[in-house]
Amino acid sequence: MNFIQTWSWRRWHSVWRRWSLWTLLVLLVVSMLVTMVWLAGRYEASQVQDKLERDTAGAVSEVRAALARNVQDLQALNAGEVGKEDWRVRAAELLQVRREMLRIEWRDPDMAILAHAETPYRNEYWSGNFREDSETHAAAACASARRTNAAAYSGSYFQVLGEGMGMELIEACLPLQQQGRFGGYEVVTYSLPYILSAQVSKNLTRNQEVSFTEPDGTRLALVGAAWRGTRVFSAQQLLDLPGHTLVLRMDSWHRAPSVFPNVLTALVTAMSIALVSVLVVLVRDNRRRLRAERDLGDALAFRKAMEDSLITGLRARDLQGRISYVNPAFCAMVGFSSEELLGLDIAPYWPPELAQEYRQRQGKRLSGAMPTVREGHESMFMRKDGMRFPVLIFEAPLINAQGQHTGWMSAFVDISEQRRIEEISRASQERLQATARLATVGEMASLLSHELTQPLMAIASYASGSQHMLEGAGSTPAAQLPAEQARDQLQELGTVMRKIGFQADRAGRVIKSVRDFVRRRDQAREAVPPQELLDAVLPLVRMQARKLGVQVEVVLEPRLPQVLCDVTMVEQVLLNLTRNGMQAMDEAHVEPRRLSLTVRRPQAGEAQDRLVFSVSDWGVGIPDDIAQQLFGAFFTTRPEGMGLGLSLCRTVVEQHGGQLQFSPNLPRGTVFTFTLPIAASV
Repeated sequence: MNFIQTWSWRRWHSVWRRWSLWTLLVLLVVSMLVTMVWLAGRYEASQVQDKLERDTAGAVSEVRAALARNVQDLQALNAGEVGKEDWRVRAAELLQVRREMLRIEWRDPDMAILAHAETPYRNEYWSGNFREDSETHAAAACASARRTNAAAYSGSYFQVLGEGMGMELIEACLPLQQQGRFGGYEVVTYSLPYILSAQVSKNLTRNQEVSFTEPDGTRLALVGAAWRGTRVFSAQQLLDLPGHTLVLRMDSWHRAPSVFPNVLTALVTAMSIALVSVLVVLVRDNRRRLRAERDLGDALAFRKAMEDSLITGLRARDLQGRISYVNPAFCAMVGFSSEELLGLDIAPYWPPELAQEYRQRQGKRLSGAMPTVREGHESMFMRKDGMRFPVLIFEAPLINAQGQHTGWMSAFVDISEQRRIEEISRASQERLQATARLATVGEMASLLSHELTQPLMAIASYASGSQHMLEGAGSTPAAQLPAEQARDQLQELGTVMRKIGFQADRAGRVIKSVRDFVRRRDQAREAVPPQELLDAVLPLVRMQARKLGVQVEVVLEPRLPQVLCDVTMVEQVLLNLTRNGMQAMDEAHVEPRRLSLTVRRPQAGEAQDRLVFSVSDWGVGIPDDIAQQLFGAFFTTRPEGMGLGLSLCRTVVEQHGGQLQFSPNLPRGTVFTFTLPIAASV
């Protein structure tokens, strides 16, 4: 009973200790996450506040620089001897480019208004009452300016402009000096909101607001967006003006720090996944180890079975060239066991007469001059019984799991059987060629015998008849024959001789036609309209098109000239190209099926003495590997084809001085194009 209690207590203590450690780790991770998020929020807030302070200081500098430029422009208004009208023109021009100025006045030393100009962009009414209300501010600014002999500003004041509208204004006074004497004042009325709009608002973002305030915090003018966020940041800068001081305040609204949801979510998720992964790894570690050992044993058994079933020999060598591994297929190939080969750097299966050459080649391999994996080389090996046999070797670097080069792996293929089959195939090919030549000779002989039978029989008949006539005439002396009968016999003999000559000439033409059949010849050409060429083949083309469900379209440019060609051969070219196009669409099972025959004049860059014939289909096109050998003799992609159609077409077109070409037909298919000479230009 005590043992059970002790075991239960120890187990509970172990579980409590393990879970307390995990709880402590979780609390540590949570506290770290909270601290990081808090620090990130503090850092982001400090960055926002620092940027706002810099923006506020920049805005104050811009306002101060703008007011300084205005003072310089005001001084230029009274430069030299200037009349009131000229002054008004200058002041109006200045008000057009300085929108923050509402009114400029030229006053004498007694503050009487000599001339004034008003801004063209505002609709305020500058009545006499208005100036009377603001006269005290202008007088105070001018008194300060007269005392300091520099520009001075009055305090800000709110001016009602009518219709419930109003504006916060400020007066600026500039003393004038004329020929070294005091000559009066220039008084400028500024609008505080327009100063902010003209100088500061162009750099504001959509969540910033800028305003002029009194030192006690009273807001005088405001410019910016009305958008609000969850957190506001503020910055203030003093704008010290001669005679008056304003405070420029900039507010920026922001949402909660963006780093909070992103970093917090990412870190919590990552740490949660890490904790769960550690727990899973601890629980399943032993099970995975056992499974890995079992899988490793299965992989080794599978590899051994695969190596034993290979017919390709495998050999591995280390960096010193010593054999470190051979498979059973390699041992069976050379006749040596693995015990006899492992550790050797000079192979016993090298023929003695080639050992020096192989040793030099092995030295090059060990120095790093290795071919690519796909490139192999042939060698001659010697079995243990002394028999030589050819092998094909593929070599590649042997890289271990750490990426280090530890040797070379070679694959060997016994090609002795392949060489024997190649010899048998070569001999069979020679016999087939001889048989083909004999068959051609037989066909030619059959053709000659068939075609020559009739002219030879006619010649024999005519010769026999002539002989009988001569024998009959020989029995009677020529002197005893009547003159008329003798003349008839001579005419009949002449007719028979001419027929014999005609049949002999016919036999010669038969022999010449067979000879021209087996070699190239210049065909008889004639001028023919392109329409007639198409009309001759269209019945056959449309017959096959109806069978295959192909739409045939014929396009001819108007008033095309005649072409000079061998009509029969060109018709055969058109038939071959159209038949190939329809069969390509039928075999690819594409829809829609459309075939187009086009005849057009040459375009720019093409030979101008030829017409262009095109046959376009909507098939799947011609792959690059097939396009390279498309016009080769006896090359075909169809089981029943002979591979002579396109080769014959190219030969016919080249005999006419043209060229047969093909190109992709957009959006799908192939276009075959060839040219024929124009009859008028030949």
